[in-house]
Amino acid sequence: MKRTLLALSTILSTMTFAQDCSELFISEYVEGWSNNKALEIYNPTNAAIDLSDYMVIRFSNGSNTATAANAIQLVGTVAAHDVHVAVLEKLDPMGTGQEAPIWDSLQVRADEFYCPDYNTTNAFYFNGDDAVVLSKGNVANIPGQIVDIFGKIGEDPGAAWTADFPYVSAGAEVTKDHSLIRKSTVLHGETNPTISYFDPLLEYDSIPAVVEIGGLTYGNWFSLGTHDCGCNPLSVDEIDQPAVAVFPNPSNGKFYVNGVENFSSIWVVNSLGQKVKSIDRNVNSLVAFDLGSDRGVYFVKLTDNKGNTITKRVIIK
Repeated sequence: MKRTLLALSTILSTMTFAQDCSELFISEYVEGWSNNKALEIYNPTNAAIDLSDYMVIRFSNGSNTATAANAIQLVGTVAAHDVHVAVLEKLDPMGTGQEAPIWDSLQVRADEFYCPDYNTTNAFYFNGDDAVVLSKGNVANIPGQIVDIFGKIGEDPGAAWTADFPYVSAGAEVTKDHSLIRKSTVLHGETNPTISYFDPLLEYDSIPAVVEIGGLTYGNWFSLGTHDCGCNPLSVDEIDQPAVAVFPNPSNGKFYVNGVENFSSIWVVNSLGQKVKSIDRNVNSLVAFDLGSDRGVYFVKLTDNKGNTITKRVIIK
């Protein structure tokens, strides 16, 4: 594989100035426990975008250079005003240490898995102290055209960037063992590689990587899969209600769905599309389902009075 050194001067020469709602950007960054790593990439435009024209590049531990081994080409297509959830490919349930599998609750939210072998490409092995770049181009021509940057290229913040100025080695760590969700007011990516500092809470909301429910620990990935943004078109038919969340996920059979008070029907269907549970004319904000020991992947389908639907996946272990 061709190795191409990336100097900061080269990055500067590829700088572009972003325009609102015109280019892909990172809408969520997941740096969870162990190998639970993911990026949600949002398409703010009115047309589908071919992801094979884009790559993710990791700048590790304050480095201002990167090679093809630090980059990965994206695959697939992302629809207009939709997201692509890219997750580290560690799926072997027998894996341990550096090969430990990502949690099932993160697996079900993936649109695509990337970087199964660290020695081939380590782009998705980022930790809380690594800058991550979304760029238009290919790994044979790093850095391409930068369309978004998470973190600060060339800066090593220690374990993570923090909540307090100067955001290095001060205050609470917010880019390690956390998910960072782009604020809805952000309409484009950060394309300036020479920013004076990276304030992780300026454009992102930070939530812990895990949550405690009933004394048990669950991955806090409920927000992955959709993104609220000012670029989204307004419509009289748009569903107007809080984000729907299914938890715990995976479940041992009993799970809850919240934010559902405005849906007229809620179905649970199996992978064959067969209805196994349902609730009609719901008025509560939180409902519970119990599928017993019937293991597998199920789908929660929610329909409002206008016929709009939302579908969520849930794993029964």
